[in-house]
Amino acid sequence: MSGHNKWSTIKRKKGALDAKRSAMFSRIAKEIAVAVKEGGPDPDGNPRLRTAINNAKGVSMPKDNIERAISKSAGDGVTYTEVTFEGYAPGGVAVFIECLTDNNNRTVASVRSIFNKRNGTLGTNGSLSSVFDRKGVVTLNVPAGKDVDEFQMELIELGADDFDDVVEDEEEGTKTLVCYTSMEGFAGFTKALDEAKIETTNASLQRIAAEYNMKELDTASGVSVLKMIEAFEDDDDVQAVYHNLVVTEEMEAAME
Repeated sequence: MSGHNKWSTIKRKKGALDAKRSAMFSRIAKEIAVAVKEGGPDPDGNPRLRTAINNAKGVSMPKDNIERAISKSAGDGVTYTEVTFEGYAPGGVAVFIECLTDNNNRTVASVRSIFNKRNGTLGTNGSLSSVFDRKGVVTLNVPAGKDVDEFQMELIELGADDFDDVVEDEEEGTKTLVCYTSMEGFAGFTKALDEAKIETTNASLQRIAAEYNMKELDTASGVSVLKMIEAFEDDDDVQAVYHNLVVTEEMEAAME
C-alpha cells in the first residue's frame, strides 16, 4: 500500500508540474501575441518579441510552439488587452496583478471575486504607485569558469544597475545570477546582452517593492496571503502577480 501511495504522490507532483508548465507556455504565447501585434513578427526589429522568444527558450518551450504562436498572432488571431489591478490582501499586503485578456468583463469579475473570497480589497489603479517600482529583471547563468565579480563588471558595462546574490546549484554545476536595470534601460540592456551572445533564462519588466515597503506577518496570516496570490496565478488571464509580503521558510513549508 505504501508503494501505491508513493506512486500516487509522484503522479500528483508530476501532474502539478505539467500544469504549471502548460500555464507558463500559455502565458508566454500570450506575450508573443501582444508583441507581434505591437511591433510585427520579426524579432530583430521587435525588442518585446525578442525578449518573449528568449523567455520561451529559457523554459524549454518547443520551437514549434514558438513559431506557431508567432504565425497565429501575425494573422487574425485573438487580440489581447493589457489590464492591471491593484489592491490589498489580508494584513495590509499590497498586491499588483497584470493580465492579458480577450474579455475584460470576465477578467474584472474573476479578480474581484478572488479579492472578495479571500478577504482582500480591490483598490483603484494608481493606489500602489508608492509601493512598487518598475524595473527590468534579467536572470542568467554565469558562464562556466567565469569569475563572478568579473562577469558582473561586464554586465554593469552593458547596463546592469544591481544584482542579487549568486545562487549555486552544485548538482547541475551552474551559478544563477539575477540582475536589475531601470525600466528605461531594460530594452537597451537586453539588446546589449544579445549582441554580446550572453543567453538569458528570463527577462521582463517587473514591479519590485522597496525594502522599506515590505510587510511582515505571522505564519498563518502569511499563508492566507500566499493562498490568495496562488488563486490569482491560477487564473488564465493573469500574467504576473506582485506583492510586498516577506515570505518566510515557515510560510513556504506550510504551502507545500
